[in-house]
Amino acid sequence: MKSIVGRKMGMTQVFATDGTQYPVTVIEVLPNVVTQIKTKEKDGYEAVQVGYEDKKEQRCTKPELGVFKKAGVSPKYELVELRFSEMNYKLGDEIKADIFSAGEVIDVIGTSKGHGFTGAIKRWHFHIGPKGHGAGFPHRGPGSMATNGRCNNRIHPGKKMAGHHGDKQATILNLSIVAVDLANNAILVKGSVPGPKKSIVVLRSAVKKPNAKVEVKEIVNYNAAQAE
Repeated sequence: MKSIVGRKMGMTQVFATDGTQYPVTVIEVLPNVVTQIKTKEKDGYEAVQVGYEDKKEQRCTKPELGVFKKAGVSPKYELVELRFSEMNYKLGDEIKADIFSAGEVIDVIGTSKGHGFTGAIKRWHFHIGPKGHGAGFPHRGPGSMATNGRCNNRIHPGKKMAGHHGDKQATILNLSIVAVDLANNAILVKGSVPGPKKSIVVLRSAVKKPNAKVEVKEIVNYNAAQAE
């Protein structure tokens, strides 16, 4: 398994040389710098902590600065733990977008868009009530909360009601990589991924389809065409 941290920049579309259209999400993948190594002897599990995107020292706490100085790297905004099948990284090493290639199948982990406090219609996709005159019921209400006599007339845990919607971890499985642009530190992923623009996402090898590959047609290189 291999992983890398990136930032969702938005969606666009690219075309293959035969005219095939690919709707893609652009993931900015700056070099991930190894800031800490987790070992089974010391931490109970194996992982690599990486930092993403530089930030100024005065914006760091003292514990954070201690981690960065011990690793000998510049301060980073995001610290994320990644799992690898082969733990052959050292402090200060850089993990770049070239660990993935076009056609690979991956999972994308992100944080879904937050919608705040929403009603049951939007949160759980309940049906809207009748809107005619004399309906006598809130049109967007959640419906009856009553239980029968055998259930001691209370609201049971897990009842679908109004409440906080979104802003939680979401994973999309088995997406395919259309292209890897090393010059611009970008990976193009077919389809949509969780989260708003500029949010942090993690790309990892597909858990349910390890080593899977899909056919991706050659993408049109407009820069080369203009140069000609």
